[in-house]
Amino acid sequence: MGIHYLKQSKPADERAMDDARIRSVVEKTLHEIEESGDQAVRNLSEKFDNYSPSSFRLTDSEIEAITSRVSASEMTDIQFAHDQVVRFAQAQRDSMLDIEIETLPGVILGHRNIPVQSVGCYVPGGKFPMVASAHMSVATAKVAQVPRIVAATPPFNGEPNPAVIAAMKMGGAHEIHVLGGIQAIGAMAIGTETIDPVHMLVGPGNAFVAEAKRQLYGRVGIDLFAGPTETMVIADETSADAELCATDLLGQAEHGYNSPCVLLTNSHRLARDTLGEIERILAILPTADTARASWDHYGEVIVCDTYEEMLEVANEIASEHVQVMTDRDEWFLENMHSYGALFLGPRTNVANGDKVIGTNHTLPTRKAGRYTGGLWVGKYIKTHSYQRIMTDEAATLVGEYGSRLCLLEGFVGHAEQCNVRVRRYGHIDLPYGEGAPRADTAG
Repeated sequence: MGIHYLKQSKPADERAMDDARIRSVVEKTLHEIEESGDQAVRNLSEKFDNYSPSSFRLTDSEIEAITSRVSASEMTDIQFAHDQVVRFAQAQRDSMLDIEIETLPGVILGHRNIPVQSVGCYVPGGKFPMVASAHMSVATAKVAQVPRIVAATPPFNGEPNPAVIAAMKMGGAHEIHVLGGIQAIGAMAIGTETIDPVHMLVGPGNAFVAEAKRQLYGRVGIDLFAGPTETMVIADETSADAELCATDLLGQAEHGYNSPCVLLTNSHRLARDTLGEIERILAILPTADTARASWDHYGEVIVCDTYEEMLEVANEIASEHVQVMTDRDEWFLENMHSYGALFLGPRTNVANGDKVIGTNHTLPTRKAGRYTGGLWVGKYIKTHSYQRIMTDEAATLVGEYGSRLCLLEGFVGHAEQCNVRVRRYGHIDLPYGEGAPRADTAG
């Protein structure tokens, strides 16, 4: 197989050690919140964010004062991005239909799409104020008509970030809390004396936030495991050059110190040129300290002989973001099955999806793209089925089959649920605990 690594990331065993340490810290922290509620949340906020206001929940007047600091031009940009996200989310919601059909004469089956009743939306913001994450979680929840939308974001430079708070308000948050990290996730899911627990958690975050969501799953629902950002660039020489590839890799590497970034190509020349271009850009990139750490420890350059090999490797890695710049972008769209989101062609890029274009940027990481897509309006919707039998004849017919099938599995009590209807609506004298006779043998 012609797959060659010009650069590899940190070994798997080292990553596993990091994961174990994070698991332990999160477990201990969630236990503290469970035991001590608001006091634990305050202690953690003081420890990690040096932030301890009289109340972590913003009042309406505080929200108004904070958002008034956003300039008119900034608000116009925030509104534009919000509108794109809402427009796409509404189209997705409109595609989800309630149904009701008559499967047999007198037998009605259907389902209803019902929003979860409360959701906690986490919006990262300690290192970079993630304004766009408010659109992705809060505004999308509003499109889904979630009755209670709780939003939490950490302080930025010691205070609520005006642009993030503005986006939360614009999106439709009913409660806004200035809380970050594990303490925000724990408070929303477990509840405290002053924060009622939610039914579901959504939103991206660092490794500690992602692990907290994982540990709380089951107690509450979660959207997906959305940990540190991952990006993959699939490129050939027909559609990309080193500048495009390096820019797209480092543009995501600056998210954090542990953001995997992978170049997958069939060109040794493009691979070597990109390695050189990365060094050139790192020398001038203001966020180079962060991007360099991610590139040095989590960056990879993989050269394949064929497009089929590139496809196989891409599906195996299942990266969160996949930028495709080749002579066969549509072929990759048709054949890739494991990823977060695709960005097809050189004219678009991951930053478009992150900030403005309208698709949701909360996406699966750590290979979760093998079994789930990203956050979308449907994640806030529960599809519940129902059934109704309208006639005595239908009750008898279904009951007869149900009676026999229950006894086939050894469930006498189940069978009697069917039998009592057969007796009552079919007027058949059926001994207790026996299966209903077939119509062709009855009498």
